[in-house]
Amino acid sequence: MTNKQLRCQTSVRIYGEEKCFGPGVAELLERVDRLKSLRKATIEMDMAYSKAWRIVKTAEANLGFSLLKSVTGGKGGGGAELTEEAKQFLTAYRRLEQSVREYADEAFVEIMGG
Repeated sequence: MTNKQLRCQTSVRIYGEEKCFGPGVAELLERVDRLKSLRKATIEMDMAYSKAWRIVKTAEANLGFSLLKSVTGGKGGGGAELTEEAKQFLTAYRRLEQSVREYADEAFVEIMGG
């Protein structure tokens, strides 16, 4: 194959009874971790809060643990934080994603020749 523009793009999604974790959920959790608020994360992602809540609850039901914990408000109001299990899972997911990407890149060159 001589076209240097071609590349392989992979995506890792995790399923339980249904799709429960993928790049979108990971991004949402990373934003919650940074912003300390699910609402702020949804605003930044231009996502409806109800959709984000559904995504989190579906993931929690399939994974078997909580992803977020509420933080009671003070002067700035309440918010949300990732649970320890969520932090560990997110780190493992990103490692898996990187590993799959590296393998796919190598396989693409080997199999497709470019």
